[in-house]
Amino acid sequence: MNYWKIDKEDVCNGEGLRVTLWLSGCSHKCRGCQNPQTWDENSGILFDESSKEELFRELDKDYISGLTLSGGDPLFEENLDDVLDLVNEIRLSLPQKSIWLYTGYKVISVDSEYKRIIFDRSDEDLIQQFSFESVINHNKRMDIASMCNVLIDGQYIDSQRDITLPYRGSKNQRLIDVQKSLQKGEIALWQI
Repeated sequence: MNYWKIDKEDVCNGEGLRVTLWLSGCSHKCRGCQNPQTWDENSGILFDESSKEELFRELDKDYISGLTLSGGDPLFEENLDDVLDLVNEIRLSLPQKSIWLYTGYKVISVDSEYKRIIFDRSDEDLIQQFSFESVINHNKRMDIASMCNVLIDGQYIDSQRDITLPYRGSKNQRLIDVQKSLQKGEIALWQI
C-alpha cells in the first residue's frame, strides 16, 4: 500500500485535531477530484513499518482525537488488506481514538444481525459481483467500515459541489455515524 502524506494536526477532515493518512489508489476517478494525483496505486510512498510507527506515534498523543483515512480511496482493492490490519490494530491498541473513513463507495444499508455496513455494488456486472475475489473484497470493505466511527460515503460530484458543507465536498455525500447505525440497524447520520 502506498500513501501520499501523513497530516499530523489536521482540523479539516473530521472532528477534533486528527492525523490524516492520504492513501494512493482510487477506481472512482471523480471529475473535479481535489486529489487526482492519488488515483494511481503506485504513486506516493510505500507504507512500511517506519511509516506505521510514525502514524502510531502521532496518534498516541493526548490531544489527537483520532485517525482519518482519505486519499485516493482507502477502500481501493489494493489497499484493503493493509487498511484492515491498520484499523484492527488501532481498535486494539488505541480504542479511545475515533476513525473517520472517506470512500467513494455508497452505503445502502446496515446488517444489524452481523453488525456490518453494506455498500452498493450495482456498478459491478453480475459475474463480477459473484466472483470469489469480489466477494472477499466486499467483505473486507464491510469489516473496515464497521470498525470506524464516521464514514463519508459517495463519490464526489462536481455539479453538486458545496464548500459550506462540513467535512465533505458535494451534497450527495453523507456523514454516517457507523456505530449508531450498527446499533439501530439503519443508516444514522452523524450530527455536528
